[in-house]
Amino acid sequence: MTSRAASDMLPDPEMEAGGGFVPAEVGPNWSALPLPAIILDAQGRIAAMNDLAEAFLNISCRSSLGQALEGAEMLKRLRIVPTLGSILERMREGHDALNRAGVRFEIGDRSGGHSDRIGTIHAGPAPSPAGGTVILISPLDGAGRLGQGQAARSAARSAIGMAEMLAHEIKNPLAGIRGAAQLIGMNLKAEDRDLADLIVAESRRIVELLDQVERFGDTSAPRLSAVNVHDVLERVRRSAAVGFGKGLRIVPDYDPSLPPALADPDQLVQVCLNLVKNAAEAIGRARRGGTIRIRSFYDGTLRLAPTEAEPQGRSLPLQIEIEDDGPGIPESLIAEVFEPFVSGRENGTGLGLALVSKIITDHGAWIALDSRPGRTVFRISLPKA
Repeated sequence: MTSRAASDMLPDPEMEAGGGFVPAEVGPNWSALPLPAIILDAQGRIAAMNDLAEAFLNISCRSSLGQALEGAEMLKRLRIVPTLGSILERMREGHDALNRAGVRFEIGDRSGGHSDRIGTIHAGPAPSPAGGTVILISPLDGAGRLGQGQAARSAARSAIGMAEMLAHEIKNPLAGIRGAAQLIGMNLKAEDRDLADLIVAESRRIVELLDQVERFGDTSAPRLSAVNVHDVLERVRRSAAVGFGKGLRIVPDYDPSLPPALADPDQLVQVCLNLVKNAAEAIGRARRGGTIRIRSFYDGTLRLAPTEAEPQGRSLPLQIEIEDDGPGIPESLIAEVFEPFVSGRENGTGLGLALVSKIITDHGAWIALDSRPGRTVFRISLPKA
């Protein structure tokens, strides 16, 4: 179905008189947007819809223009889970952009049945009408992408299992090499001892890498309990301040009213310590001195995609952010930064962030990244206990 620009469509006189509705004025590239897109006015009414949105939602722009997207009439044809009310409210409060993953669109058909589609919503202020919101939908492809993801995870598990086995086998002879080098070094002249020390140091570095591989292959479930996230963050901050974070400003910015999180405290310390260490190393590669901000706050709009066990999706309201003012992550790496063996650092193992992602996933939680030169933020979203 082909739609005309919203500015060319006149709403019903009764509708305009009843609510002062004005369609959005869209530019020439509106129809060329690569994602389904909807513009809502300040009252949540549909002010514009592109062709892809019509196809995705199985709704005609002409018939829905001026109707509340989540009003009683539209609910006969479309139900959005979770609803967009909290996102629209936050947009009215002045937020620039908001995202929500795992949104389910229950789309009705003429026979009285419905089909479900899943997507990620990206919301931002619309230039027209005043106070409006533009909604972009990133559809999640069905069986194809899911099947590829399952195959990729299966291959990754196989590779990790083999790497874990090799790590265990390599560490035994490596210990012998390191011990022999230490003994040889004791009997060498000072000018030759550097070579033996080099063998010892590189052997130790390899052992640390193998330890990471073994931790990455650990399939034991986290021991979840009620955790005060500020106890965790203070432990991380103090450890960083006297160690790898010396010379940096590490600024706590906590919301003291946060309720306990459902997490494994030791694993959460490991995750946050890894992120703060990454931030310190990123700043150190660029300059001396810098700032790392450790922030906590509450955001009730974030939740995981709906499942059979949790039809409304899992709520993840407790937020932890690790922010640094370093050079940022190269754009070419951002999409893969949580993958094993991907690193933007010379001699980096590429397992640190992959391990972070694994732990957070095992928690049924979420981690996200926003990076540009001068500001990199990792956000962890956790459930309440």
